Amino acid sequence: MKKTFSKKKLSKLPEFFKPLFWSYDFSLISPQRDRERIIVNTINYGDWQHWQWIINYYGKEEVKKILKDVPVSEFRRGPLKLISLLLKIEKTKYASRGTKIRAERNIS
Repeated sequence: MKKTFSKKKLSKLPEFFKPLFWSYDFSLISPQRDRERIIVNTINYGDWQHWQWIINYYGKEEVKKILKDVPVSEFRRGPLKLISLLLKIEKTKYASRGTKIRAERNIS
């Protein structure tokens, strides 16, 4: 039986995501507000069920957009290569993690 995920807006992530967010207060994570962090952690540490959920919930184009915008240094090499092949992403953004952090501080 194939599992499907609803595209309706959720107020919290499904419980099966909890192990991917061991360093966060899971109850405070919002699928809308924290979508970049959710997608990055899912690519890095999730399994096929997690990957299916983010693709079905956010859509391929949104996941691709975030993968192209987030510095490659945020991802583990193996999972990034695999998701890039699956979603046909040819080019990713290279920037150090420090560059991203400094840029975020200047915005706030």
